[in-house]
Amino acid sequence: MFIYEKKLQYPVKIARPNPKLAKVIISQVGGPDGELGASMRYLNQRYSMPYDELKGLLTDIGTEELGHMEMVAAIIHQLTREMSSEEIIRSGLDTYFVDHTAGVYPTAASGFPWSAASMAVKGDVLADLNEDLAAEQKARVTYDNILRLSDDPDVTNVIRYLREREIVHYQRFGEGLRRAMDRMNEKNLYIVNPSFDRG
Repeated sequence: MFIYEKKLQYPVKIARPNPKLAKVIISQVGGPDGELGASMRYLNQRYSMPYDELKGLLTDIGTEELGHMEMVAAIIHQLTREMSSEEIIRSGLDTYFVDHTAGVYPTAASGFPWSAASMAVKGDVLADLNEDLAAEQKARVTYDNILRLSDDPDVTNVIRYLREREIVHYQRFGEGLRRAMDRMNEKNLYIVNPSFDRG
């Protein structure tokens, strides 16, 4: 189903290592609003999506989120390369380093490891698409916060690109929600569900 192209969606070339910055950016790999959770959310929601067009949308965006996770991981790897013991301690990465060395482990900046509990798959068209809209906005805010903390143009250029993609995904999910509601309204399923509502 997937075709893997061996290049990043946007180039990541970080000139200066900065483990302190990597410590906050790691949230976009395994944090509550990170790329791993987004890709798993969308790729699993598609199975219960009744409309082929929206199933395709979830597949497209879920696949793109895997590519974004790869980009964030590349940033972290490049920011943490060749760290000295002093840099590890000074940046506050010492506890992370003890468990993972400089490997990219899906965790939040706060230290909590990624968990499927941070993603939502309800199996209901409206609930899932509204969740997706909120997820894209939360990811955008996380990127906003990273931009506030980064003074490295090599990092901020990539983060800006990823932030823009969150906005595009939000717009696409909004269009998808409108299409789903139109289709449900045609069958009167959005306003009245005969299985639950009286006459």
